[in-house]
Amino acid sequence: MTLSPATRPRRNAARNALIFGAALSLAGCGFNSVPTKQEAAKAKWADVQAAFQERANLVPNLAAVAKGAATQEKDILTGVVEARAKATSIQLTANDLNDPAKMQQFQAAQGQLGQSLSRLLVSVEQYPELKSIVNYQMLQTQLEGQENRIRISVRDYNSAVQDYNTEVRTFPTMIGAKLRGADPLVPYQATTPGAEVAPSLEGKM
Repeated sequence: MTLSPATRPRRNAARNALIFGAALSLAGCGFNSVPTKQEAAKAKWADVQAAFQERANLVPNLAAVAKGAATQEKDILTGVVEARAKATSIQLTANDLNDPAKMQQFQAAQGQLGQSLSRLLVSVEQYPELKSIVNYQMLQTQLEGQENRIRISVRDYNSAVQDYNTEVRTFPTMIGAKLRGADPLVPYQATTPGAEVAPSLEGKM
């Protein structure tokens, strides 16, 4: 069937309107917003991983300085080194963020390292000669700052996860999430008391 010149514009307009309406419908059901929020959460997780890695990088130097002055704390130092080895061996990629078991394993390892470091920092305060070592003071300050960065990174990640999870669990955006096979992400929670709190040495210097 041949369309007249007058009919073609109307047919094209109707088709364009249909396409535009479908695009609006997909946008309204979260087809585009879901992956956007998912990628934002994954980017925040990369910040969390970087913060934990920077903390792990400080451990060998801190342990080396402490070992020379606090030989009686050998067990604590050994615990720190072992906890670091375990924490750095467990990796959680962005593709694993919807797996509660893997997240729990990662949290436990990082929590153990955090507690070991806290015990070390508190124990070495008993050694005046160690406190006077410039390298130790510098590392201690860096570690405390890194613990704060970890806490901020975790907070930002959890905020992004909450935003994304709300998107995939509420109507109508949950429709787009189901179409994309998007699952809720797991927030980061400290599994041990004080695991994500910067060590406090106030009044001990």
